[in-house]
Amino acid sequence: MSQQSTAAKPSLQGVRIKARKGAVKAQAKHEPTIFRDQLYKHLETVPEADFDSFATKLVQAGSTLEFLKYADALFEILLVGGLIQPGGSYIDDGAPVSPFTIFNAKEPAEVDDLKKYIEVLNKLIRRYKYLQKPLEESALPGLLQYIHRWSAAQKDKLALATGLLISQGLANASCLQSLTKDHLVKDHVSVSVITLIFRAYLVDQSMDHLAGTLKRGGIKDLLAFFPPNKRSSKELEDHFKKAGLAQVAEWWAKKQYAVVKEGIVKDLQELCEREEPPEQIVTAIKARQEETPIPESELVQCIWQGLMASVDWSARPDQIENLALREVGNYTPILQPFCNGAKTEVALINVVQVYCYEDTRIIKAFPQILKVLYNKDCISDQAIIYWHQKGSKPQGRQHFLKSTEPLVKFLQEQEEDSDEEEE
Repeated sequence: MSQQSTAAKPSLQGVRIKARKGAVKAQAKHEPTIFRDQLYKHLETVPEADFDSFATKLVQAGSTLEFLKYADALFEILLVGGLIQPGGSYIDDGAPVSPFTIFNAKEPAEVDDLKKYIEVLNKLIRRYKYLQKPLEESALPGLLQYIHRWSAAQKDKLALATGLLISQGLANASCLQSLTKDHLVKDHVSVSVITLIFRAYLVDQSMDHLAGTLKRGGIKDLLAFFPPNKRSSKELEDHFKKAGLAQVAEWWAKKQYAVVKEGIVKDLQELCEREEPPEQIVTAIKARQEETPIPESELVQCIWQGLMASVDWSARPDQIENLALREVGNYTPILQPFCNGAKTEVALINVVQVYCYEDTRIIKAFPQILKVLYNKDCISDQAIIYWHQKGSKPQGRQHFLKSTEPLVKFLQEQEEDSDEEEE
């Protein structure tokens, strides 16, 4: 026993003692500044507007510097010209502004000028593809949440640059979620930034392209970027129209129509299935229309779809056409109050055309359905004639134009007779 206790302890020679975690973390905090200083050395020799050389130098720097480890620091330097500390202010250690940063772009900020800076980033990310993920997942969201910290001119530059990065597929629209934070929304910062982002995006891309990008990025509700007291579709549409981005306003309106239309179709189907009287159904539609107005030409199409969705089509095949005509006749008191004006009437004929095209069991009943709608004052002779001459939809056009020729001819003769009588 005593022998064991006096045995020499094993020597620690050559064994590396791991530093304590806290010490490693403390050291790591200072490492981005070392990375920055090394990056500056690569960029300092390049003349200010030599974008090709900046791209070349950055690509070269990537072979010796740890871009992946310091991706956030890299993008802070290239986008806002220096390292940012928590809270959004620059690390104050006397370092100069980066020789290359989008903040060096001319003022007032212009998309064409910023494109030159984004092209440098494009070349860098194309060479080091692993940089895209940190750009869109941490660097951009981090910088956007502090966007209120910069001057108006710098804010504009960062907003336009973000729009270009997203439109060129270098970042995902999910980074825009950062702009829905309360401190940015309440002072109209978010809405002014998102407007510039869209403006830059739409220089080279279509509204449909932007809509797809927003959807993929999980940006569902643009009203989230507006102050709480301004969150109405009218405010949003007015804002984008004033900003010269009418296509955003129109896209949003259509998106809202789609939601409203779904609601109307569903309501109508339920009201009809409960066999509510026509007057009550008309009142319900009018109440919904007051709440969230949609153009009458769109409304009349929803009404048709809702009414038809409630029909039980399980009749014998040889009775389907008669059933269709009977049901349309029953529903004309609901349609008629909303058939005001030629545009709406032609929209109704078109929705009937497409409906008959898609349900081939009643395709032959189309001229008969038009007669019922005409006799019940839902559509006028002028609307039918206009539809026949130049207003029809492409679906089954030739068939429908041919099958309605006798009706159109009859209506044209009627018109001629009444003209002669007036003379």
